[in-house]
This record gives sequence, C-alpha cells and structure tokens, in this order.
Amino acid sequence: MTYIITSLCLRDRGCMEVCPVECIVAGEPVEQHPWMYIDPDTCIDCGACVPECPYEAIFPEDEVPGAYEAKGGEYISRVGLSGHYEGTDHHGDAVVLDCVKQLEAGEVVDLTEDIQANYDYFQGGPGYGD
Repeated sequence: MTYIITSLCLRDRGCMEVCPVECIVAGEPVEQHPWMYIDPDTCIDCGACVPECPYEAIFPEDEVPGAYEAKGGEYISRVGLSGHYEGTDHHGDAVVLDCVKQLEAGEVVDLTEDIQANYDYFQGGPGYGD
C-alpha cells in the first residue's frame, strides 16, 4: 500500500521536505503532470506527508475518496481542465497552473481517478517521460 497525492494538490512541496525516504516528486512537465507524485515502490507508508499538505490532497491508497464532497473554494488540477490558478508554495515561490477547476460547495468529485495517474507517472504510463 502507498499514499496517493490526488488532484487536490496545488504543488505546495511541503510534503517533499518531510518525506524520510524522498519518494515524493513534482510532476514534470507540469502541463502533463500537474501535481506531486509519490513513488509507490519507495513509499514506506509512514504518513509524514499527510499533515504537511495544506490542501488535504494526500490519502492512503485504500482511502482515496470516490465521492469527495467539496467544502467550496478548493481546486482540482487535472490535464484537460482550462482554469487558471496562481498562488505560492510554502516557501513563497510562485505556483501557476493552467489546468484547474475551482470547486463549489457540495460539488462531488471522484478522486480515485488520480490513483492510476500516480502509478503511471512512475511506471511508464501515458505521458511518462515526455
């Protein structure tokens, strides 16, 4: 089992700094891989990354919500979305994403779609290494 960073991620990077095995990476190129990814072969399931995420985007794989109900105002970042987000990470560095959607209160999103994207990033799936 591994932890999964979902599309609620807005690339804060705090999770990278607390990971004791350095298994979290920023997706590149950002246009194809807009969030952070956890290497499932390296993750030791310690959960240190979970409280570091200001977007509450990280879940144990078997707890990724199939029906996440938005509080309102949070964003999802997925290839194919056309919204624009500008913010800063926990170091104050700029984060710009052009594949987001801001969620409305009560909107329901299936975050389990993000599980395969995490595995694909590390195992040569579509877009891997492009």
